[in-house]
Amino acid sequence: MSTPTRRRPSPAVYRRRRLVALLLAIVVVGAIVALVLALWQPWRSAAPVSTPAPSVSTSAATAPPAAPSDDPSTAPADPTPEAEASGTAPAIAACSTADITVLAVTDKDAYAAGEQPQLSITLSNNGATPCLINVGTATQSFVITSGTDTWWRSTDCQSESSDQVVQLAAGQTVSSVTPVVWDRTRSSVDTCAASRPQAPAGFFHLQVSIGGIQAADTRMFELR
Repeated sequence: MSTPTRRRPSPAVYRRRRLVALLLAIVVVGAIVALVLALWQPWRSAAPVSTPAPSVSTSAATAPPAAPSDDPSTAPADPTPEAEASGTAPAIAACSTADITVLAVTDKDAYAAGEQPQLSITLSNNGATPCLINVGTATQSFVITSGTDTWWRSTDCQSESSDQVVQLAAGQTVSSVTPVVWDRTRSSVDTCAASRPQAPAGFFHLQVSIGGIQAADTRMFELR
């Protein structure tokens, strides 16, 4: 009985086998290179730190007042030729009263009985260059008056305060993210833990300041 002859694979089969072997070798080499790079690099890149928007008191946006709903309308000014030559950026100055506009904001014009006014701050950099301003709770003040009578101050019973310096681009406007709520009572440093009288119906004014800059105008609202 004769032995059957083995049929040799065709050249196409050999080519496919060589291609598979080459691909496997590439995968193995790539895995080894990735492992070596992972072991050599001691740190991972940290995520960029963003400046929050200004906040209002401990309950406000630490804006802010935060994120902060703040979109710069223009980019910061280009560095001066001297700064480019030396390789250092020019120092950014503190915001000045002449360049900053501060506004007192309430969520409504009038409040029904039992409704509590929500108070916020908006500030804008009207200057041509970016500037730095402290918008932390340590620099914020909300004062509610009725005529010559001061009814409430946010600083009377403030338990904690903090500093938060942010950069405002030229033309940028930022607003409180979380408002301060007035419970419609009269405040004083001596009655923080005691029962306090409720404000009567009538018209009131909100005065605000932030970063050492006071709003030019008050915001009037009504309690019903």
